[in-house]
Amino acid sequence: MDCNHITNLDPPMSMECSKTLAVARSLGIRSEGIPTMRPTSKSSANLCTCAFAAIGLTLALTPTGAAQDQSKNPPASDEQEAGTSTDLFIMLGSDFDRPGLAAKANYNIGIGHTFGFLKKDPIGDELTFAYTYEDAGSGFWHSQFGSDTESFGVMKNFVLPKTKRVSGYTWIQGGITSLTGNAKVQNHFYDGESLGAVVHFTNHHSIWIQETFNKIVTIPWYTTTSIGYTRSW
Repeated sequence: MDCNHITNLDPPMSMECSKTLAVARSLGIRSEGIPTMRPTSKSSANLCTCAFAAIGLTLALTPTGAAQDQSKNPPASDEQEAGTSTDLFIMLGSDFDRPGLAAKANYNIGIGHTFGFLKKDPIGDELTFAYTYEDAGSGFWHSQFGSDTESFGVMKNFVLPKTKRVSGYTWIQGGITSLTGNAKVQNHFYDGESLGAVVHFTNHHSIWIQETFNKIVTIPWYTTTSIGYTRSW
């Protein structure tokens, strides 16, 4: 049966089928492309005509719906993939002064912020500011002689193969160290270079473990082994 011939259909079915064919034609579906068959009765003819018209209409609407779904889910931008974070860290450790490897308490607190545009920088992607107190006297925890350091630094975070729980970092710092306890405070340039590992418990909580090479002008170099807690957001 040709779908163009609907004059002999029952009135209700003829009206519904006419509406369906009108929508199909508005979408560019030609009635000649709709399959035909020889019905056994007027009711079956009505049913077949409307069924084929509905199938053609569904096929015409499918690409449009898919395009709308794609527009609702745009690909993630480079900025979203890069991401940024802020780290607040508190570390306790021990200096091993030269000569003699004398142990001295070392307290460090600081904050760092990771910048997305620095992700590919070979030197670092996180800028930091830190304050460090070190015992410079004869005791371990504290004495009348102290070493106070304010420093700026750049940290490079990197992933380790086959694990997401642990990552690594390098940290280069430069600042001013003030030696207290004498008649006058002595200020000297400070340089620190660290290599460390981060154990991630969640996205916001981690433990840092690091080894640092320290050099203060006029003072022999020394190393610091420390461990600390970091809160990230």
